[in-house]
Amino acid sequence: MATHGSEPRVDVSTDPWTDAEGAGKEQGSAPEPLRQEVLFTPALRGDTARKVNKPNTVWQLTGAFAYEGETATGTAAVHYGLDADGVPHEGLVNPMIFADGFNYGESELGDLYAHLDAPYGADGKRLLSQLLAAGVDVILLGFKERHTHIQANAAVAVSAIRKAIADRQVGGAPLIVGGVSMGGLITRYALAWMENEGEDHESRIYLSYDSPHNGAWIPVALQQLAYFFESVPDPSGKPKQAELIRSAAAQQLLWAWVPNARDSGAVATWSEKRVRFLQDLKDIGWFPSKPGLRRIGVANGTGDGTSGPLLPDEQVFDWRSPGIARAVLRTQPAFGQDQEVVRMSALILGYRTSRTSEIPPLDGAPGGTLASYGMLADALGATIDERHRSGCFVPSVSAVALKYDPVTWDVDLTTSLNDLPPGRSELDAFHCDDTNSEHSLVTESLAEWILAELIG
Repeated sequence: MATHGSEPRVDVSTDPWTDAEGAGKEQGSAPEPLRQEVLFTPALRGDTARKVNKPNTVWQLTGAFAYEGETATGTAAVHYGLDADGVPHEGLVNPMIFADGFNYGESELGDLYAHLDAPYGADGKRLLSQLLAAGVDVILLGFKERHTHIQANAAVAVSAIRKAIADRQVGGAPLIVGGVSMGGLITRYALAWMENEGEDHESRIYLSYDSPHNGAWIPVALQQLAYFFESVPDPSGKPKQAELIRSAAAQQLLWAWVPNARDSGAVATWSEKRVRFLQDLKDIGWFPSKPGLRRIGVANGTGDGTSGPLLPDEQVFDWRSPGIARAVLRTQPAFGQDQEVVRMSALILGYRTSRTSEIPPLDGAPGGTLASYGMLADALGATIDERHRSGCFVPSVSAVALKYDPVTWDVDLTTSLNDLPPGRSELDAFHCDDTNSEHSLVTESLAEWILAELIG
């Protein structure tokens, strides 16, 4: 077993336990069939039924290089900005490439546009609409497989940057390059890769939007539940939640990752893909650092250390389908040794009890939130308190690229970020939200700061 100061880990027992153990009463019954679709991804909040601006042109892109034998592909939707007379540009003048983030399958760029251009504030302003009106040419970059390796999709971003440079009109402005969520990591890698290759990316600003620079958090208990119930029949044929957790992108993105619901191990280094990704970033310079490039970012989490509503080691739900299955789920405890986080049982599947050691209480950390517990409860038909529905997905300390070890996470999650001394972040400037808002949500505080940075 783990001892104090050891690596964060999970330990799994298969010993049977009785229905008399644990707390709570029977809650609902197993849906027919149990919903198995991908759950733990950000919701796109814009009005996707609203008629959004159609792109002026669309680029079909192939990755500039292969990664582990894979050449990724993607699509870019190009929206021309307006000139001083309100007339759309006839080509690229002031290009901004903004990449899609973490999810499963192919990007839906129309939905992404609606999400990023959703109204914010009392007067209903829209972020993309204001950028276009200010003459910024918005290029939304999507990927055929958002769940594949970050390096592979970074190669698609390199191709997009090269095309923007080639298509930009003579005398046009340097590029703005960035992305939302994992899109910020993809473009960070792309820019750093180009610099390492001696290639000028001709960019003046790198912008990340709630990007998990040091890692994101999906509770290990939820990961294990996804694996445990994966074998439950589902005739829909949709991708299952476990497929997202098992994906290359999830392995590289998540600070704590487990490969199944059976084994015990060190969660911060279990995935060789994450270890390799961090080493690859170091090999190409960690962050792009071309002279004149301004690195900026925003966090959906607070910067004053205000935590979310989830407390450590609270019961989230006790769901039972009498005689068939049961799941007793708790929020992540604060460090400690052998702290129980989930019990699972089902006919044929058997029993699992998972305990964690030395894992910080990330569920309630300041950060961009995701309704992971709520989505799972809804899929199971379990009763859940509203306060337990959402927890931290991208901690603020990660979104602002605070300088700390991305493996050991030797950091105070409640660090006050609003008055940091210079040099504590990898970013030249950043802005945190007023509250712990939903991951990737465009809020008034974040949008107005971005507009001031990009167009003044």
